[in-house]
Amino acid sequence: MSNVIPKPSVPAPDILRCAYMEIVVTDLAKSRAFYVDLLGLHVTHEDDEAIYLRSFEEFIHHNLVLRKGPIAAVAAFAYRVRNPEDVDRAEAYYKELGCRTERRKEGFVKGIGDSLRVEDPLGFPYEFFHEVDHVERLHMRYDLYSAGELVRLDHFNQVTPDVQRGRKYLEDLGFRVTEDIKDSDGVTYAAWMHRKGTVHDTALTGGNGPRMHHVAFSTHEKHNIIQICDKMGALRMSDRIERGPGRHGVSNAFYLYILDPDGHRVEIYTQDYYTGDPDNPVITWDVHDNQRRDWWGNPVVPSWYTEASLVLDLDGNPQEVVERTDNSEMEVTIGADGFSFTREDDEDGTFRGQASKGFKIGNQV
Repeated sequence: MSNVIPKPSVPAPDILRCAYMEIVVTDLAKSRAFYVDLLGLHVTHEDDEAIYLRSFEEFIHHNLVLRKGPIAAVAAFAYRVRNPEDVDRAEAYYKELGCRTERRKEGFVKGIGDSLRVEDPLGFPYEFFHEVDHVERLHMRYDLYSAGELVRLDHFNQVTPDVQRGRKYLEDLGFRVTEDIKDSDGVTYAAWMHRKGTVHDTALTGGNGPRMHHVAFSTHEKHNIIQICDKMGALRMSDRIERGPGRHGVSNAFYLYILDPDGHRVEIYTQDYYTGDPDNPVITWDVHDNQRRDWWGNPVVPSWYTEASLVLDLDGNPQEVVERTDNSEMEVTIGADGFSFTREDDEDGTFRGQASKGFKIGNQV
């Protein structure tokens, strides 16, 4: 493990969940057409500089802020904490880590009160807050419910050069790992980490970073995702479908990845599983197992591994992107030099299809 991030002596903040993301977009009208007209997110507030959007079941002010700016990037990965005092704890925690912090009692965006933003040890702009304006929860407004309704913000996905380093840092912060991807040498390529009792509130994907890989919203059912595909086809926007639909091995979720007008990646996601028990087992996947990323579906496209959004520092400038020195997933699983498998038989007829679990032919475990 390289350059280990020390665990502070002060308590970590009690994080409830991923709550919102603030992204910078270069054309507010085009972004509104994508997130509101296409995806159906609900407008809480908008002006000439920003649009505040929320999902169908949300009661806090927003889950996504679109802010007009010169460079497409991510300004904040925001987490809600349990109590107002947890914002104080977050400030003390990151100051002990030596990170740059900024505190605003009035909040950084509309609808959010006392907040702390930090440049975290991985270079990501994290925000922690508790105070929030409540708005109408639309969960029974079926007159507004669309065929492809996005009902919750589910998770973030972050690209970082050193997943193992980031994993320890987030575990010290209180996140728990549900699934990861490794090779036989112990190199970690990705880790899924949660606070709210689902597969993840954020994930770390190995690659050049810090960058934002995607932000994900949940639907109720698979057919909601199919409807989004049909709608994109009808609007002649199918070229913005990057990957899917399909089902992941990791998380077991049905998914779709699409690109907004600036290239920010959005995942539409449904049907993962509960992880809230303290002894929830970690599932480890072989990096060569093709079913880790796609339980079924088309192979992962190279752009999914290589392209991601820039992230900003607290001054609004893009963070420097550092190259990953360990092998990437794409390098070890795609192309003539890869050694990936979908089904790898052992001598006794066992095949390793799901992580380290053995499945016998004839459904005998």
